[in-house]
Amino acid sequence: MENTVLEKFHQGRQSLGTFSAIGSPLAVESLRYTGLDYVIVDTEHSPAGIESAAAQIAAAQGAGLTALARANEISRTAVLRLLDVGAQGVVVPCVETVEEVRELVRYAKFAPLGNRGFCPTRDGGYGYDEISMQGTEAYFAHANRETLLIPQCETVGCLEHIEEITAMDGVDGIFVGPFDLSIALGRPMAFDCDEMRAALDRILNACHKNNKMAFIFCGDAQAAKTRAAQGFDSVTAGLDIMALVDSYRAI
Repeated sequence: MENTVLEKFHQGRQSLGTFSAIGSPLAVESLRYTGLDYVIVDTEHSPAGIESAAAQIAAAQGAGLTALARANEISRTAVLRLLDVGAQGVVVPCVETVEEVRELVRYAKFAPLGNRGFCPTRDGGYGYDEISMQGTEAYFAHANRETLLIPQCETVGCLEHIEEITAMDGVDGIFVGPFDLSIALGRPMAFDCDEMRAALDRILNACHKNNKMAFIFCGDAQAAKTRAAQGFDSVTAGLDIMALVDSYRAI
């Protein structure tokens, strides 16, 4: 399955996605008609468990969308299970330290880069897709290259170590959570304050210096346009529940 997010990044093009919080595979599948590149299946701020996430990931990929997923914690199980059911990238929230990111690389990447546990799973066509049939070495290399590890920068700790984190092998990008980051900086929801502007500039500079993707959540279309113009490689615009409510309010 093509990773459109990664492909566009290599081409110097920006990508656009959204969050799935409703938990409906049918709702995810309908996003094929929107022009979006990807959907992030959320297991942090939604009740979705691994079975629900697996169904949504399959629906997204069946609709031609790249399927990313957000883990609910920093743990081997949280990362591994999302990758095994086919997530093409994992966003990991609430990262604080460099050591946590080193652990995430170990969980998310196969040897020699990491120590991801192996089993024939949906990620590799249960051992029967074209890459897997070429052997373990080919599958490991492909998975390490095409499956994204994206720590989320939403804490002061992550921000203070962003240069070291983005320089690490195995880290493919940074996802900015502007709501929690603004709270951590003592300026809740003040997205255009000096502290937030400086933080975003620092994150962007670190990502671009190390050739890593810079993602950011945006609450509406205008914010998405602003962040894209600012230089973010990918903007994640809204989430399905908000879009549903806004649509019915407009009706």
